[in-house]
Amino acid sequence: MVTELESRRLELQGRLDAEKDTFERNRMGQFATPTKLAVEMLGYARTVLDRGEKVRFLDPALGTGAFYSALLAEFPGASVHSAAGFEIDRHYGVPAVELWNETGLEVRLEDFTRSVEPEASKKFNLLICNPPYVRHHHIDSSDKRRLQLRVKEICGAEFSGLAGLYCYFLGLSHAWMTKEGLAGWLIPSEFMDVNYGRSVKRYLLDEVTLLHIHRFDPKDAQFRDALVSSAVVWIKNEPPPHDHQVRFTYGGTLDTPKMEKLVSTENLRRESKWTRYPAKDETEIRNGPILSDFFKIKRGLATGNNGFFILTVREIEQRGLPLEAFKPILPSPRHLPGDEIRGDRDGNPLLDRRLFLLDPPWTEAEIEKDHPKLWAYLEQGKKAGIAARYICRHRAPWYRQERRPPAPFVCTYLGRGDKKSGRPFRFILNDSCATAANVYLMLYPQEPIARIMQDRPELKRRVWEYLNEICPRAMLGESRVYGGGLHKLEPKELGNVPAGAIAELLPEADRHNSARQFELF
Repeated sequence: MVTELESRRLELQGRLDAEKDTFERNRMGQFATPTKLAVEMLGYARTVLDRGEKVRFLDPALGTGAFYSALLAEFPGASVHSAAGFEIDRHYGVPAVELWNETGLEVRLEDFTRSVEPEASKKFNLLICNPPYVRHHHIDSSDKRRLQLRVKEICGAEFSGLAGLYCYFLGLSHAWMTKEGLAGWLIPSEFMDVNYGRSVKRYLLDEVTLLHIHRFDPKDAQFRDALVSSAVVWIKNEPPPHDHQVRFTYGGTLDTPKMEKLVSTENLRRESKWTRYPAKDETEIRNGPILSDFFKIKRGLATGNNGFFILTVREIEQRGLPLEAFKPILPSPRHLPGDEIRGDRDGNPLLDRRLFLLDPPWTEAEIEKDHPKLWAYLEQGKKAGIAARYICRHRAPWYRQERRPPAPFVCTYLGRGDKKSGRPFRFILNDSCATAANVYLMLYPQEPIARIMQDRPELKRRVWEYLNEICPRAMLGESRVYGGGLHKLEPKELGNVPAGAIAELLPEADRHNSARQFELF
């Protein structure tokens, strides 16, 4: 049941959101918590907290007060000793002060990350928060260093420079909690898989007792305006007991998940991707070969500006540019009619959409002297600011592309787990001389598979067929997932996919030698 105050809060939230630019809200990581989820989290907290202890409630990123509203709905008035919230953005904070003025909520219009933690007697035993989802590149470098030092001082965690602001909220809040205090965090689930999440996971395993992680089905994004897969993380501010097990749930709701499993902290320390749980039965020790044993995997090249550097034949001819300054490049996956690309006599892809990458092999002086129309085109790029962009200005010369020779196999690096074909990612057989942009991962065969493919060209097709027969679950298990069910694979993640069948294609001698190498690992 939605109370009168909650109805007023929802109306206020809608009006304030509409008054603010969407880009600005995304930059500041402001995504409002749905009422149903807020109530669900506070109801869950009520079942975990000691019923005889009065609640001292804190929300370090209050917004308009969704969690405080849920607190009033789920906890009888007499059971709440005090409540406080921080809000740095006065656009939301000032109206929140007016809304909750007569309810006893202390709203502090300040930056939580710069606030001094209270003395022990005034700390909080219930902390619920949906912290701002601000990506690392939106955090000023000096501010980032301040946050890193403060978190290390408070809880010993050394957060990566790639960590988002929500990670720092988690670490800083440690100093605001009472001993045995409970905290529920609504945060992006990506920390469970990405490299910067390692320090977050160490904090959860070593400094507190990690009680429960509920991961929402990524196809059911909690925030309509954010491509984020969400999780609720419950911790208790006390050392983890011996042989502790963490409850992992997935899908549905906190109370009625679709799947659940208890996982030992010992297994969690060994497992790099926590999103495998609760579907995974147990930590498996991989003894067999993986794709990186056979391929050097690289992301396709980043041009710096596709619209400037990638042109059609017609555009090249209209501008009078020398074709020798270009090399063929694959179009985006949506423009590929199939998963096999053949080439013409010159190696150009036989596709309706034929694209070419500007990558002249000459110096600027040579271009100015011998290719005046190309020189003029490059000057246009300079005037448009393209040469000054990050990628371009770190190249010498600025128009020279990074080295990405054609690869016999490329893989799409974005995919969805619910594709009708059952394959979230496409492996494409490239029989052309086209390179690929960073919407693909490029697989370059290594020894012994490279030598064998050279001796037996027919094996290339068999390898490609095998790649497309890889179990979708194995691919999804290595990927990271975002809101709406979108999965992404980085080169190292694709390299970790099991590849035992490729070893079966090797001659007996090479298979034996490879097996010995795998045993060493």
